[in-house]
Amino acid sequence: MSLSKEQSERYARNLALREVGIQGQEKLREAKVLIIGAGGLGSPAAMYLAAAGIGTLGIADGDRVDVSNLQRQILHTDEDTGRAKVFSARETLNRLNPEVTVHAYETTVTDANIMNLIADYDFILDASDNFETKFLINDACVLAGKPFSHAGVIRFTGQLMTWVPGQGPCYRCIFGGPPPADAVPDDRQAGVIGAAAGVIGSLQAMEAVRYILGCGKLLTGYLLNCDFLTMEFRKIRLPVRVPDCGVCGDHPVITLDNRERYRGR
Repeated sequence: MSLSKEQSERYARNLALREVGIQGQEKLREAKVLIIGAGGLGSPAAMYLAAAGIGTLGIADGDRVDVSNLQRQILHTDEDTGRAKVFSARETLNRLNPEVTVHAYETTVTDANIMNLIADYDFILDASDNFETKFLINDACVLAGKPFSHAGVIRFTGQLMTWVPGQGPCYRCIFGGPPPADAVPDDRQAGVIGAAAGVIGSLQAMEAVRYILGCGKLLTGYLLNCDFLTMEFRKIRLPVRVPDCGVCGDHPVITLDNRERYRGR
């Protein structure tokens, strides 16, 4: 890879790293990362991935910017209120790094479109804000063999895990299925501090970068729990595999042919 003078200056701190260098920067440039959710988690993740020089970013979200989002969703500004989040996100990312190709998918992710959405991407970030979508992302990625980072944040806490084919349990292995409706408060009810989303979303970006570069030890086989009131980070070892998992166990019931029937279970 031959870097222009401007690129050498832009990525100088990347190039100085033994784990990156010119070859690593080329890996980042060739990589394609899809972020599902342009909100509190997706905002910092997208900005750091664009700044790092990821060649292609996909942003999927069907929502529009609301003033209540601005406390944590740093892709958007007050002027973006009412706009589709994905278009606001694309403008912000293009201003940050014009070299990055940003694909904006103004759509809610569903059983009908998720396989097509993830098909062309190397790594998926689950930056969604509801359990149904999280299980949908997990199941689709497992069935398609796509590595992904799951994250969630509420109040002053967050959690993170990564799944790579053949390396550790998936999200459904650990959590089984979505909780009953209204059993767990969402961030509208419980609240969320913006900086918590910033930290967890940044960690998701770090997982994507480390996967692409092939360096460090990913959070495969572990769940990272973060308590920002006490500043305690707990890395919990997960079971190597869960034989009765509905999507990746010994006798899976969720398949490419019937995944719609099992949505949310």
